[in-house]
Amino acid sequence: MFERPQRGERAVVLSVGIGAAPDADQQGEFRALADAAGAEIVGTLVARLRAANPRTLMGKGKLAEVKALLEAEDASLLLIDHELAPAQERNLEQELCVRVVDRTGLILDIFALRARTFEGKLQVELAQLRHLSTRLVRGWTHLERQKGGIGLRGPGETQLETDRRLLGNRIKQLAARLERLAKRRELSRQRRRKRDVPTISLVGYTNAGKSTLFNRLTQAKVPAADQLFVTLDPTLRRIQLSDGSPIVLADTVGFVRDLPHELVAAFHSTLEESRGARLLLHVVDATDPERDERIGAVEAVLRQIGADHLPVVQVYNKIDILGAESRVDRAETGMPSRVWLSATTGEGVESLLGVISEYLHQEVVRGTVRLGVTQARLRALIYSAGEVLAERELGEGGWEMDIELDRQGYEELRRREDLQLADLDGSAGAAVLN
Repeated sequence: MFERPQRGERAVVLSVGIGAAPDADQQGEFRALADAAGAEIVGTLVARLRAANPRTLMGKGKLAEVKALLEAEDASLLLIDHELAPAQERNLEQELCVRVVDRTGLILDIFALRARTFEGKLQVELAQLRHLSTRLVRGWTHLERQKGGIGLRGPGETQLETDRRLLGNRIKQLAARLERLAKRRELSRQRRRKRDVPTISLVGYTNAGKSTLFNRLTQAKVPAADQLFVTLDPTLRRIQLSDGSPIVLADTVGFVRDLPHELVAAFHSTLEESRGARLLLHVVDATDPERDERIGAVEAVLRQIGADHLPVVQVYNKIDILGAESRVDRAETGMPSRVWLSATTGEGVESLLGVISEYLHQEVVRGTVRLGVTQARLRALIYSAGEVLAERELGEGGWEMDIELDRQGYEELRRREDLQLADLDGSAGAAVLN
């Protein structure tokens, strides 16, 4: 039985493609992930597989090639750019006698390395434990089931059950703590909404320049470097636009292709900052030849967290490297759709602030709504999302409210709660003010 080594940073990187060879960009991104985790890459291999082997992912020939390279380079770690089933991971470790880490495990390791705040560390630990909970039965000799016979009967199975129970208890504790922190975040968001301080959230693929742009706009000192996942913990700063309007700018964790679902679940409260934003600034690396694929990956994560209905302005960053000039592109509706700028030099940043101001001062919806006594929850949501100009109690119970909401807030309540407004003068439909 193979005993997993506790340490080992000399790594062989294996890029895997099912049905087709992985492209150069995909291979380069995975090597960058390995570098970000602190691995010393001593060898690389590419595997093009017709189908995934349910036992070891790859066939015997490729497995022998990987083993030979590991032995030749004296490597103790194999990094595989593919998600492994627990059984595949265990079988590979037994065959190769090295530690095997798949794409999900590698990203989780990077997040554990970069977490700085208390909440960030809790979120990473929860994601790691959820990932580990499916991998308890693996190459660890102290967890093996003891064979029968005199002197061989023992608590092996009990050890597994004990570890599983302890793991489950810890997951429950972390989930409860994060739930309390999520409620605290929600209270902060509600206070900002009541004070009419909109949140603008920076989203984008990792290493697109979000933190550099955040520092340029807020004069903050968030760590920024040419690496993947440098910024993990969310940062919020209050700034003023040129017209004096206050906003809160949020810098969130960068997205990546095939972001592990454990991370999306664990970082739900953090990603809520994006879902509750008035406007999303999608930062794109304008120099990236794969930028269209990156945009698609970010949009997929936004759908995962329920933020795909929010207005988005794409911010094409790094025009200083591209050799382009700053400009604002507009959609057919006349609203800005893209801003070209350089977060490093500051060129085009004023245009971006103008675009933010334009979005925040667009149309406001005003109208009257009648709520029954059973709609107290909707009444509370209206108070938190907008301004109640007047409220009257109805004789049969319930309320009649004159309210004012921004267009995005109204559309969200209409979609989620079937909110229906009438004009303040009594005509059908809601009044729209510019």
